Amino acid sequence: MSKPIWHGVYPALTTKFKPDYRLDVAAMEKHFAWQIESGVDGLIVCGSLGENSVLSGEEKLEVLRIAVRVSRGRVPVLATIAEGSTAEGITLCERSAREGADGFMVLPGMRYVSDRRETIAHYRAIARASAKPIMVYNNPIAYGVDVTPEMFEELAGEPSIVAIKESSDNVRRVTDIIARTGERYAIFCGVDDLAMEAMLMGACGWVAGLVDAFPRETVAIARLIGDGRVDEARRIYRWFSPLLHLDWSSRH
Repeated sequence: MSKPIWHGVYPALTTKFKPDYRLDVAAMEKHFAWQIESGVDGLIVCGSLGENSVLSGEEKLEVLRIAVRVSRGRVPVLATIAEGSTAEGITLCERSAREGADGFMVLPGMRYVSDRRETIAHYRAIARASAKPIMVYNNPIAYGVDVTPEMFEELAGEPSIVAIKESSDNVRRVTDIIARTGERYAIFCGVDDLAMEAMLMGACGWVAGLVDAFPRETVAIARLIGDGRVDEARRIYRWFSPLLHLDWSSRH
């Protein structure tokens, strides 16, 4: 299998605000540029760290435009789709694609906790409407909906779905997904203090949070693991782990 289109470190970028709660464009331009200069492999805007739930649709598009402008095609820019309904998600995908998004990180519909059938229908509808590739964000702890390995096997026929951000807090999921789907998906760990464990078990990337403050260290860990230099990666990871645990503690 060739290298997946998305791999490596993708920061879940923070959204910057001014004291009056308007978007701080200059601060985001500086921060996004610093992440790219530090070696990250992609950018994800307007996720949980990006204050998705409090941003208007126009603000989400403005943050996306900033990231696209800063990236200048150097790294992919993914827009987060975390809307209240499938129809709203499709609309935001369409608008974001026109603004230059390279793909989407898609959550289940917000607020309503969907069952298995509804969750699969939601992802199928967005995948079939999307002109860009999709990363499924699975975070049952925070959002109450679990996209299981069996469900990913069922969704494998949707070519737009190319990646998974696995944030179930269960590193066994990496092996379980691979056992059912082989190399069908690019698996990203979405839990900072499980990232090394997940990558050693076959994940090809890390959607990171603490990277917003420590991009070079985060990138170094991922690249050392990719190069098979596990002992060197472990030393940085152990130094970093007290901070990485903040990601876990924020979920509980």
